[in-house]
Amino acid sequence: MLAKAADLPADEVVVDLEDGVAPAEKAAARRNLGAAAARGTLAIRVNAVGSEWLRDDLAAVADRRPDVVVVPKAASADDVLRVAEALPDGVGLEVQIETARGLVQVERIAGVGSPLEALVFGPGDFAASMGVPVLTIGAGAFDYALSRIAVAARAYGLQAVDGPYADLGDLDGLRRAAAAALGHGFDGKWVLHPAQIEAVNDVFTPAADDLARARRILAAAEGVTLVDGEMVDEATKRMAAAVLARAGERVPGGE
Repeated sequence: MLAKAADLPADEVVVDLEDGVAPAEKAAARRNLGAAAARGTLAIRVNAVGSEWLRDDLAAVADRRPDVVVVPKAASADDVLRVAEALPDGVGLEVQIETARGLVQVERIAGVGSPLEALVFGPGDFAASMGVPVLTIGAGAFDYALSRIAVAARAYGLQAVDGPYADLGDLDGLRRAAAAALGHGFDGKWVLHPAQIEAVNDVFTPAADDLARARRILAAAEGVTLVDGEMVDEATKRMAAAVLARAGERVPGGE
């Protein structure tokens, strides 16, 4: 699985030491980290703060030096700082918001600063924390959580990333979940299987028609005017610039 992951067209590969690894296999998983690689960002998800495995996980991270460490089930800024202070220089941090306690603390968590780079929503544990009666990770209605995480991330210059959708055979459900996250301003979504990558990339990549319309809006006269029969103003131009930025397209005069 590590060898396959190294060649996947994913922006980030997260090698798990937490929920995806049985307690009896934790040590073996750490030993396998030397074989981990990624075409993009290589991340390692350690066990939660307060767990019996975190110390050994952080020692393994210091040896492997991935691009990013993912902290699950963060409940406070102190949890994040505890891990951040133990990271080698140059290793970034992503934090999963997966509980009711974590969500009410999300603004403080987001404000921790460097090396924090992203907030990641954990829909499975969050559903359990809230008593949401679903049995598929990623199923359920999480509009409030998605909105609050996205606002906290944007307020502190972080990325916002949605968690996975566990029904591997339900690509329509995956697309709906990804579209919901995109609608709240998220930058991307975790996947659990290579077969899910294309669908998620498709949802989060602006369509050609949207890009063309964004360019027309930016080319419109200053002030209030009409583009394609719709009123546009300076706020609309900022929206258009954001769409182009998502596609990696530079905007003339933009930062």
